[in-house]
Amino acid sequence: MRNAKVYVPVTASFDENGRTIPQTIQWENGHIYHIDKVTNTVQSSAMKPSGQGDRYTIFVNRQQSYIFFERTANLMGNIIGRCFVERKYV
Repeated sequence: MRNAKVYVPVTASFDENGRTIPQTIQWENGHIYHIDKVTNTVQSSAMKPSGQGDRYTIFVNRQQSYIFFERTANLMGNIIGRCFVERKYV
């Protein structure tokens, strides 16, 4: 089995301590999935060299999944990174 990155639009909010809280994911077909809860956030290296980011453990419709936030190396501008999920191929 192999995995592939699928970059997806994610809406998020920020709490008073600056933590990012993902709220929804929009899939390739346009369907928007509401995230029921976020149970864990850990720093997780992105796949590319020197990449860094975060992995969010989420629940959507009572199913556990993950969202990855991949930070950009460019510190200038308003693009700080992007989100992806992993598509599993058998």
